[in-house]
Amino acid sequence: MPKLIYSAILSLDGYVADENGRFDWAAPDEEVHAFVNDLERSIGTYLYGRRMYETMVAWESPEIVRGQSAVMRDFAEIWKAADKVVYSRTLDKVSSAKTRLERDLNPEAVRRMKAQAARDLSIGGPELASHAIKAGLVDECHLLLAPIVVGGGNPALPRNARFELELLNERRFRSGFIHLHYRLGR
Repeated sequence: MPKLIYSAILSLDGYVADENGRFDWAAPDEEVHAFVNDLERSIGTYLYGRRMYETMVAWESPEIVRGQSAVMRDFAEIWKAADKVVYSRTLDKVSSAKTRLERDLNPEAVRRMKAQAARDLSIGGPELASHAIKAGLVDECHLLLAPIVVGGGNPALPRNARFELELLNERRFRSGFIHLHYRLGR
C-alpha cells in the first residue's frame, strides 16, 4: 500500500521557519536538492495546508523556473506532475493545475485516498502534518536537518504528542545538512 510521507527541512532545534517566519536559511544546495528530487519522484499526490501550498505553487510558474539550475527545473517538473490537495478554510480557489481544495483534513478520506493510490502521498506543512501524525495517518518522515539553530519559530513536529520513530536511514551532506528517514510507530 502506498505510504503517507511527511518531509520537512528544519533547523537543528526543530523549526521550519524562524520567529519572523523566515526560512531562507533552509535553502538546500545542489547536492541536497538533487537528493530531495529523488525522494519526491515516488510522490503521486501532495497534501498541503494553505501556507505551504502558497509557497509551493511558485514551482508551476514558468517565470520562476526559467533560468534556474537543472536540479531546480527537475523539481518543478516532479511537482507539476503530481496531484495536489489543499486543505484550507480561507482559500476561495486554487491556482495550479491538478489541484483540488478541501476545507478540512478528514482522516477517513485520507485513509481511502491512500488505499486507492497507485503512488505514495506526501503531506507538507507542519500544522497539517501535525494533525495527520496525531490521527495516525503518517507512515514515514524524511527530515532534513539544516546546520543552523534559529532559537524559535514554527515547529516541524507536533507539540503535545508522543510517538515512537524507527530510524530507517540517514545521510550526511557536504554542506552540513543531515537526512533522517524514520518510520512512525503506532
